[in-house]
Amino acid sequence: MSKPAYLATLDQILIWVSLLIGGAMLAFMTLFGTVNVLVMRKLLNAPIRGAEDLMILSLVILVAIAIPFGGRVGAHIEIEILESRMSKSFAQWSLFAVRVVCGALMLLMAWELIIAGQNAPKFGETTQQLLISYEPFYYLLAVCVAIYALVCASDALQLARTGKIEQIPLGEAL
Repeated sequence: MSKPAYLATLDQILIWVSLLIGGAMLAFMTLFGTVNVLVMRKLLNAPIRGAEDLMILSLVILVAIAIPFGGRVGAHIEIEILESRMSKSFAQWSLFAVRVVCGALMLLMAWELIIAGQNAPKFGETTQQLLISYEPFYYLLAVCVAIYALVCASDALQLARTGKIEQIPLGEAL
């Protein structure tokens, strides 16, 4: 049975966004960190002001993008210690219930992140050196967490229809 069209589209979007933006963030962090530490700090004794701020914000972007992608490839941790003692149908429906509850909690988290983003300027939430506002990063996290809620809903739908979750196999051809 082939993937439903919505799932294939979601997978392609997650793969390309993760590759392009995640790859760009990793490349930036590697190059910038190397230049800052080896050249600017060690060789010239003049580290880049605000380098830590930029590295932290790059890491926030990388983690935000990894949340929904990790859900689709099965990278999130699941504890299956009791699954061997459950009947197959009970294990399937408990997994369905967990996905539904997880999706609902992720939507709540996305909502709270939006509220936090709206309040960030009011409370002066900025990076330490460059004073970059956290507001857009709260919004990015909210969007990525909401996409993960869609991934959870998709998993629940797959479980209800077929009894299993078809994930993105790592190394699959684009």
